[in-house]
Amino acid sequence: MRKTILIVDDSPTMIMSVRATLEMNGYAVESASDGSRAMSALNSGLRPDLIITDINMPNMGGLEFIRNARGVSSCRFTPILTLTTESERAKRDESRRLGATGWLVKPISGPDLLGVIRQILPAA
Repeated sequence: MRKTILIVDDSPTMIMSVRATLEMNGYAVESASDGSRAMSALNSGLRPDLIITDINMPNMGGLEFIRNARGVSSCRFTPILTLTTESERAKRDESRRLGATGWLVKPISGPDLLGVIRQILPAA
């Protein structure tokens, strides 16, 4: 069974790029343009195996999204990776405190992203 990854990013170009990399490697991909839309998808029954989220987005940013996603019972233990241009240590620490599994800084190559995903989803 294919693993499903939810990408949350306000950049259509970033979603398109990450989606292409993931789909070419056998993953099913869902996307949302901000944390609010991602929460709607999760609350409507989407059950991703992994979430990749940006930090700086309109409506609901990544940190707030991580906090809210961890409150959804089906996502309590879902791995969440941040993929962001932010490199500030305080934001990284805050994301971990809120429940992020890992922190990746843009840009990241497709092979590097896939390597991290394979560590987090070993059966993928």
